[in-house]
Amino acid sequence: MPEPVVTTRTNFIRQIIDEDLAAGRHARIATRFPPEPNGYLHIGHAKSIVLNFGLAQDYPGTCNLRFDDTNPHKENREFVEAIKADVRWLGYDWGERVYFASDYFEQLYGFAVELIEKGLAYVCDLSAEEIREYRGTLTVPGRDSPCRDRPVAENLALFRRMRAGEFPDGTRTLRARIDMASPNINLRDPVLYRIRHGVIHHQTGSEWCLYPTYDYTHPISDALEGITHSLCTLEFEDHRPLYDWCIDHVSVPCKPRQIEFSRLNLEYTVMSKRRLTQLVDEGHVQGWDDPRLPTIAGLRRRGYTPTAIRTFCDRIGVTKSDNLVEMAMLESAIRDDLDASAPRRMAVLRPLKVIIETLPADHSESLEAANHPKDATQGIRQIPFTREIYIDREDFAEDPPKGFKRLVPGGEVRLRYGYVIRCEAVVKDETGAVVALRASHDPATLGANPEGRKVKGVIHWVPAAEAPAAEVRLYDRLFQVSEPGSDGRDFREDIHPASLVVIDGARVEPALAGAQPGERFQFEREGYFVVDPDSSAERLCFNRTVGLRDSWGKAQGR
Repeated sequence: MPEPVVTTRTNFIRQIIDEDLAAGRHARIATRFPPEPNGYLHIGHAKSIVLNFGLAQDYPGTCNLRFDDTNPHKENREFVEAIKADVRWLGYDWGERVYFASDYFEQLYGFAVELIEKGLAYVCDLSAEEIREYRGTLTVPGRDSPCRDRPVAENLALFRRMRAGEFPDGTRTLRARIDMASPNINLRDPVLYRIRHGVIHHQTGSEWCLYPTYDYTHPISDALEGITHSLCTLEFEDHRPLYDWCIDHVSVPCKPRQIEFSRLNLEYTVMSKRRLTQLVDEGHVQGWDDPRLPTIAGLRRRGYTPTAIRTFCDRIGVTKSDNLVEMAMLESAIRDDLDASAPRRMAVLRPLKVIIETLPADHSESLEAANHPKDATQGIRQIPFTREIYIDREDFAEDPPKGFKRLVPGGEVRLRYGYVIRCEAVVKDETGAVVALRASHDPATLGANPEGRKVKGVIHWVPAAEAPAAEVRLYDRLFQVSEPGSDGRDFREDIHPASLVVIDGARVEPALAGAQPGERFQFEREGYFVVDPDSSAERLCFNRTVGLRDSWGKAQGR
């Protein structure tokens, strides 16, 4: 497991914790990461993971992993295991502290009975639509349910019958009895329990047909686990009075403090689980781990590292202000990490054969290349140099544009780690397409400049006979606008049609023949790439993680 980064950058949450510890309110802190297992985690969840586990690590304290599994219609075991895998991959360990909200179903039911007995909850016969109608608006107060003044004994009896499964879905709910005229709509007698038949819960099976709501379950789960600081995103700020109300009116052992911070909004992507689910279910992407998605699984398959994601989360910081983070910040984090760690290799994505006619047909020599120009500890490798090589088609121009510094008819270029070659002739097929180049080489230019002339261009290459073929997947941003779905559009209309370009027939350096899934490399002059899980000894497959520089911003005129 990678060693997590110790985050020391201060923020307003750390200042609150420092004050609480200094005042003796807590001897040590306890946080939690509470995902709902209804999809895969995304980069926004990574921000919360790094925050919650990072605080527990730094102070030190504890951080629980707790699954909010109160909505069995959308949740399943696959998502549970994927979430665990993602948190571990990011470098964090919850030890024995993994919990499910369903672990507390019996206790939650008991606390609901306590609320009924105190006259603070009642069974309501209104439908969901009627509840919304009675709730009022931001400017119009709500109206009392006709069931609001039911006697305690009747409420208790009905609630027990709800648990026993005597009523159909939607016919009754348990609601808190708070204030239908409250300016905070969340306090207008919110629903605490609803009936849901015919679903199999991934933890409790068919034991329950009565499920608590998130707003009721979450604060009580925090209190039962002894959480000191319950960190959530800003959309829950208006829910905080209800969070406190639930804890204040039942017999729980402690009172956690809810603190809100801004969620992560990232350019050129969507962070809504509903929208991500649409992309997966409708086939716009190839599963939850598609490298174009902002899911942690997708980022991992694209070649991102845990270090890069943690660094990104540290760089964007924790504030109360909503903002749109530039994709370039995330891409910069992975470039910085891979620039320092990724071995260098050469790969020719669109091969064009070059025949060096000044070499004999059976010529083969080994050229030495550093695995990393800034890290001598990574050692060196040998690259076979033969009469026939491949260069990239983009490195040759028969009619070159102004400033072109690569190979042209009659021109010279240096081969990376090798000799200077000159293009002597162009070979074309019957359609006039260039199919090969005939060249000569200067044997005095291995590791030396040619006499009496300057050669400005350096290009990469691979030996034709010994270079394995590979499939290369060029992933780009999934959306072609920074805020998909803005201005009322369907967000799917903004999908980038060229977000994936598959190149079949690329050629790579022989040293890559045994590359294993998950290994990362810099393809010189091309970008950073990772070996995809689909790769095998018979068919290598590489995914582009990110280019060597931010070419997208320039293309968009930024």
